[in-house]
Amino acid sequence: MASESQELRKAGLKVTLPRVKIYQMLEQATEGDHWSAEDIYKLLMEQGEDVGLATVYRVLTQFEAAGLVVRHHFEGGNSVFELATESSHDHIVCIKSGRIKEFNDPVLNERLKEIAAELGYELTSRTVYLYGVNKG
Repeated sequence: MASESQELRKAGLKVTLPRVKIYQMLEQATEGDHWSAEDIYKLLMEQGEDVGLATVYRVLTQFEAAGLVVRHHFEGGNSVFELATESSHDHIVCIKSGRIKEFNDPVLNERLKEIAAELGYELTSRTVYLYGVNKG
């Protein structure tokens, strides 16, 4: 709980139990976990936590504003959240199952920087979503 509290304080947020619980949940997520507010609410309920859905939405919005989480809105689905990281990565979404996989391609990263420079821009952020059918 110490590291979560520290991250919340650094972001200028008061440390509350719902914020800590939601942050812990996002922190424990694996690469493929991109949870909606509803998913987080259900997981909290399964753990016996008394946190309402409105609180989950509010906390996630506060986390997003503070730069702690990134919100993704993939086509055909709800907004999903993951902890913000220093490393850039992209996502591929299966259009049948909705499963999301992350990938990081240094060649793609460099090419995107080059394209921005060729157009007279310094790249400050970017988002790449690929859609397809998982053959595996």
